[in-house]
Amino acid sequence: MIRKFKTDDLEQVMELWLATNISAHDFISAKHWHANYALVKKMLPQANIWVYEKNNEIWGFIGLQDTYIAGIFVADKAQGKGIGSELLAKAKQQKSQLSLAVYTKNERALNFYQRADFTVVNEQLDETTGQVEYLMKWQAS
Repeated sequence: MIRKFKTDDLEQVMELWLATNISAHDFISAKHWHANYALVKKMLPQANIWVYEKNNEIWGFIGLQDTYIAGIFVADKAQGKGIGSELLAKAKQQKSQLSLAVYTKNERALNFYQRADFTVVNEQLDETTGQVEYLMKWQAS
């Protein structure tokens, strides 16, 4: 079930954020994610967040800042089950255009967004990680 984020979800969401970032971005030191944990935890409740919950456990979430997708995070055990697609569909229901940044080395995420009709509009450097990323956009037809 997809529902709006509640303050009580914060610890579970942050655990998922940390684990998923470390798992999906093996080309970035885990220290980076640990170092940013407190800042993200403080800022996260300010975003528009939808969670995917099953059996009282959060299996995934999407964070939006207006039309920018700050991230889609799905637990490793739940990947490949359509949860990311459902969360993205929820965002597409809310907005007529969306954008995001994805690391070029994160091929799984890049392929996921391309299958969801996002197109690369720019290549840029994420100065906090030193990694190249694509800025991608989607527009409702």
